[in-house]
Amino acid sequence: MARKIDQSLFPETQKRQDNQEHCPECGSALLIRHSKRGPFKACSSYPACDFSKAMTNNDGHVVKELGLPCPECGDELVLRQGRYGMFIGCSAYPVCQHIEKRESQPQEAKSAIACPECGTGTLTERKSRYGKTFYACDAYPKCKFAVNQTPVQGACEACGFGLLVEKKSANGNYKQCASRKCQHRQTEVEPEV
Repeated sequence: MARKIDQSLFPETQKRQDNQEHCPECGSALLIRHSKRGPFKACSSYPACDFSKAMTNNDGHVVKELGLPCPECGDELVLRQGRYGMFIGCSAYPVCQHIEKRESQPQEAKSAIACPECGTGTLTERKSRYGKTFYACDAYPKCKFAVNQTPVQGACEACGFGLLVEKKSANGNYKQCASRKCQHRQTEVEPEV
């Protein structure tokens, strides 16, 4: 024997009955739905009517007032927390949609060491998206040579590859062949005094 479930136990059904809003496009009742981006109101006659409206405002709430004038309208610039992170925008949003551009990234440091793979480019210090430093050929995407350690001018004793990298260990620093196939540890020759 099937039991009937008391619908009054669910607060959503009470909300729908008490605050019944109607769709501005077709006049049907609006229902509260949930998605990964949060709750939203949707038309009950979906798919015939595809009206939906977000219940949360993702315009970016104000974190701090900066006290600087907007270059477009003269209102105050504010620091906002938006969907994709922090940004600086006009306090008169949405009337003025001015957003400050991010400062350009620092120039990459070029070294005088030529790329051992292509011979035409030079090795450039770069940062990965995780903030780690690596050295890559500036002729990318034609040449995809890159190393994670600091490059050092010189040739490998074992294979003759035209680049060495500086490695650090508990016993001190040493040089190693930059070729992934070789990776020979170089013997340090003491300069004569």
